[in-house]
Amino acid sequence: MIAQSVADILNHHVKLSVEGIDRMYLNVYVPWLQTEQGVVQFFRGHRGQPLPSAALMSPISRSFVAKLEGFVAQHEIPLVQFRRGQRKDEVMAEYLRHFRHDEGVVFVGKAQEKTPVFRTEKRRSPTTGRPYPWIVKSTAMVNHYYVYAVDRDFGPFFLKFCTYFPFNAKLCLNGHEYAKRQLAQKGIVFEALDNGILSCAEPERVQKICDGLSAEKIDGFLRKWLRLLPHPFTGADRKAGYRYDISILQAEFSLTQVLDRPVHGRLFFEQVIRENLDLGRPEQVQLIFNRKITRRTPGRFRTRVVTQDVTPSLNVYYKNARIRQYHKENRALRTETTINNSYDFGVGRRLHNLPKLREIGFAANRRLIEVERLSHDCMLTEDTFRTINNPVAADRQRASGLRFADPRAHALLQALILFRQIAQGFRSADLRHHLAALSGRDPQSLSQAIASPTSDSGLRCSSPASITASCARAWPPHFPISAPSTPRSSAPSIKSTLGSANGSTRPNSPLET
Repeated sequence: MIAQSVADILNHHVKLSVEGIDRMYLNVYVPWLQTEQGVVQFFRGHRGQPLPSAALMSPISRSFVAKLEGFVAQHEIPLVQFRRGQRKDEVMAEYLRHFRHDEGVVFVGKAQEKTPVFRTEKRRSPTTGRPYPWIVKSTAMVNHYYVYAVDRDFGPFFLKFCTYFPFNAKLCLNGHEYAKRQLAQKGIVFEALDNGILSCAEPERVQKICDGLSAEKIDGFLRKWLRLLPHPFTGADRKAGYRYDISILQAEFSLTQVLDRPVHGRLFFEQVIRENLDLGRPEQVQLIFNRKITRRTPGRFRTRVVTQDVTPSLNVYYKNARIRQYHKENRALRTETTINNSYDFGVGRRLHNLPKLREIGFAANRRLIEVERLSHDCMLTEDTFRTINNPVAADRQRASGLRFADPRAHALLQALILFRQIAQGFRSADLRHHLAALSGRDPQSLSQAIASPTSDSGLRCSSPASITASCARAWPPHFPISAPSTPRSSAPSIKSTLGSANGSTRPNSPLET
């Protein structure tokens, strides 16, 4: 089988292409309680405490933990103490296999983690010398509760609560799981990948569903579960404006291209990894991410090829962002842009900036594919190979094929490239010096060898116009070839030039074209 180019694989062997949000890791926090001044205002201005201190936070923390554990006991939810180094996703997968409800909490996990907190430190007045409490920001190892649950519309997710003031939380969801749930609810037949869609009876509906995952739907999803689960703040606190908001910590934007055969995926990565190890260079990165890069741009610019088991993945980095490309389950090409800091692209972190981040992520995926397509489009496909090797007819003139094993055919193709942007075309004499250099002969000897426009055997010479037309039929569209409207009779033809220079006058020479 003739090797296929990246462009040929993407154009002819992709049976389903889906763009969508993959995993999202979101910060759930109360904006007014992220600074020392905000905490002081909460206790002094809102709750009426004259001396804000950490002692006022402890009762709120104990109450919240009691509510969580009471909720677990009331609904008979498994409570799991995570061990150090244990993969939480694997625990979730094990419990999920035995979960039979359409919606609900699967289990609650508990782990100690380091997190930012507010503490009270004792300070003394410089005038009176009397001590007074002062709120400062610090870090501490505190308990976190992971609520692993399944939503009717969003599928599996987890919501992690810190049990210490100001009770920041983290939400993790998956856009592909959302798409699977929506397809099932609408009765659309589909086949799922581990984290994606393998096939679907209505491909347009899949893309429409993925495009419909908006910031408003994610916000509504969070509010729903905050109502169902124990809440650390009272109704009066929320009514006064101390409500949770959402910012984006990490977002993955993926392009999944399902291939018709696994062998095409392997061919793609063999060619891409071999030809694109320079993708991590600054000049390539600024093309992919559409960002200006200078010497002061932070981060390391590199390309990494990581092999897990026998599956390689190509990784390209820009600041805190990364593009990863891999062969998913030997069935689909997954191109995935992960944005870990939206400020790298001049975009805010609040959830309402999701449309801008989507545009950046999906555009980066498309540019990477296009760079790979162009960098490897020089490889001839099987159809192009046959077209060049077989004879063609142009304007009632027949031109023989070009035998690729013939060095004279290689010389002709190399010379023709030099004239691809000349609007007025070219003559046989224009090619003589270039062909002489490529064949190692003297241009003067070529001129003397073509004293007549026909060969000794009476072989008729083709005009440059017909030669150009026959070559252009199989020529890549990136290199247009023009021919003069009226060939100059004073210049020998290409056919006679090449035939005489190589001492050959037989008909149907491969260099007649």
